[in-house]
Amino acid sequence: MNMRQNPPEAFYTRIREILASARSGLVRTVNTAQVLSNWLIGRAIVEEEQQGQHRAEYGENLLQNLAQRLKQDFGAGYSYSNLKYMRQFYLAFPQFLTEDQIRHTLCDQLPSLRNLADMSVTSPVWQPGQFHPNLSWSHYRILMKLENPDAKAFYEIETLKNNWSVRELERQIGSLLFERLAKSTDKQGLMKLATQGQIIQKPADVFKDPFVMEFLGLPASPRLVESDLENALINNLQTFLLELGKGFAFVNRQERITLDGDHFYIDLVFYHTILKCYILIDLKVGKLNHTDLGQLQLYVNFYDRERCQEDDNPTLGLILCSDKNDAVVRYTLGADQQNKIFASRYKLHLPTEAELQAELQREIAQLQFQAPPE
Repeated sequence: MNMRQNPPEAFYTRIREILASARSGLVRTVNTAQVLSNWLIGRAIVEEEQQGQHRAEYGENLLQNLAQRLKQDFGAGYSYSNLKYMRQFYLAFPQFLTEDQIRHTLCDQLPSLRNLADMSVTSPVWQPGQFHPNLSWSHYRILMKLENPDAKAFYEIETLKNNWSVRELERQIGSLLFERLAKSTDKQGLMKLATQGQIIQKPADVFKDPFVMEFLGLPASPRLVESDLENALINNLQTFLLELGKGFAFVNRQERITLDGDHFYIDLVFYHTILKCYILIDLKVGKLNHTDLGQLQLYVNFYDRERCQEDDNPTLGLILCSDKNDAVVRYTLGADQQNKIFASRYKLHLPTEAELQAELQREIAQLQFQAPPE
C-alpha cells in the first residue's frame, strides 16, 4: 500500500503556526490558547485525513508521525493519544468557531481571541457547542464523550451557569442528572433543558426523583437510621448542595419547634434563593407512610405562620425516603398540598440509565392504571 510515512510539510507547517500563535502571548489566558489551538489542530487533522484515499490507515499513520515531530518541537503534550482527543474534540464540536473567526485566527495570529474571551454565557450570541472562555480543556475532554447532543448541551449550559469544576461536572454526569430531570418531561421540556438548562419557575422544578447520594458512602442497609443519614449529609454538605441543585442555602439542622409543651425536630432547613421560600427536609429510612407526610405538613404550616416574613413565599416540604408509594402520597396530600409537599427517593449508589428507564415505565403504568375510564 502506498502510504506517506511523514505528514505533508504544508500540513505540518499549518499546525506548527497554530501552536506558535497560541504560545505567543496574544491571548488572554493559557486556557483559551490551549482550547482553541486544540480545536484548530483537530480540524486540520480531520481535513487532512479526508484527503487520503485510505482514510483509516492513513489517519493512524498521520497521527503517529505528526505526534513524533510535534513532541520534538513542542514537548510531550502532543502525544498520539492527545492528538486523537483533539480530533475527537473537533468532531464533537464542529460549530465551535465560525468561519470568520477561524479565518481571523489563522491569518492574524489569534488577535480576535481577545474578543472571544470576553464573551459570557448570558450573551445572546453564544450557543451550546460554541467556544466559551470559562470552559477549560479538561471540561471539554469530559463533554466530548457524551453521545446525546441534548445532554451535552445541557451539561455545557449548567457548567457555565453554576461554575462547576471539572470534578463537579464529572459527578453530575455520573449521577445522570440530565436523565433524571428529563425522564418524566415532555418533548418541549426536554428541548428547554437542552437549550436553556434547568429553569426554576415553580416548586416542582426544584425537586428531582430520585436524589442520588452515593457520596455519603453509606450502605443500603436496614440498620441505617435517620441520625446516621443526617450526620452524613451534614458532613458532606457541599456535595449535598450540589445534588440538591441551584438556589439552596443551608439554614439549620434539628430545629426544635414547641407546640403546647410538645417538642418536634425538623431534620434540615434550607432557604431557596430563587423561589424565595424556606424548604424543610425530613429524612425517612424505609418506606414512606401517611404519618410521615402528616408530620411534614405540621412543620410546613408552622413555618408559614411563625417563621415566614411578608416577602417570603409559602414554605415547601420534602421527604427524602428510601421507598414510597405514589398513591399514598397523592391521597394523603390531596390536590392542594401536592404543590407544597413533595416526596422523593434517595439512592446510595449511582443509578444506571436502565434503572431510570424502569422507574419511568413504572410511573407511566401507574398513571395509566389510575386514569378514569372515558
